[in-house]
Amino acid sequence: MTATSNRTRAPFWDLEMRLSAVLSVLAGFIGAAAYAHSEGYFVTFMTGNTERAILGNFAGDYTLAVGAASIIVCFLAGVFVASICRRYWWTNHPHGATMLTSVALACAAIVDNILDDRGIGLVPILFVAFGMGALNTSFVKNGEVSIPVSYVTGTMVKLAQGIERHAFGGGSVRDWLGYATQYFSFGTGALIGGLVAVVVDGAYMLNAAVAGSLLVASYTWRADIRWVRRTARRAMDES
Repeated sequence: MTATSNRTRAPFWDLEMRLSAVLSVLAGFIGAAAYAHSEGYFVTFMTGNTERAILGNFAGDYTLAVGAASIIVCFLAGVFVASICRRYWWTNHPHGATMLTSVALACAAIVDNILDDRGIGLVPILFVAFGMGALNTSFVKNGEVSIPVSYVTGTMVKLAQGIERHAFGGGSVRDWLGYATQYFSFGTGALIGGLVAVVVDGAYMLNAAVAGSLLVASYTWRADIRWVRRTARRAMDES
């Protein structure tokens, strides 16, 4: 999970790991916010949405199928747009993706307020899904996402593999502790979101998500200079 140069071994709890933990908490919180006050829409679980998009047709629930398919499209759009922005406008740092997520969540809150639905309707959820897709581009290495902050299934697979390497393959605690941190960070975010949902109703939950995203964005902005300097040092060490 953490980078290691050819000359020195980076400490486990380095900047990248701290950022991934914070962003995983945010992803879990946003997912809980979307799920708790909507019709059970998933914005972090594209596997489930894919099954819903297909199986909803067999069950005769075409609204469910179309909604799930629309969420997938918006999630992909978030990844696509954030990747373009990363290529042309911002540096290789999570702050840009977090800000794009914050804008998407703000749009979701505004649209939900305009529609004035009970709970959170599908249209605002589509903006949330876009933001979640953007958030997953926070960490990119060699043009590919290196730490997908909401991909819990993959994180658990890598966690179990890391434990096996540590126990039987001569590995170390570093092989799995990073994935465990990311997994429990996501779960912590979902727990916080669930607790907030108990006392916050409907559209206000989106406002809470916007506030949480902006708070995390401020943290990533403060880390920006350190990130750029560390990336530059890593490039020099590997050259």
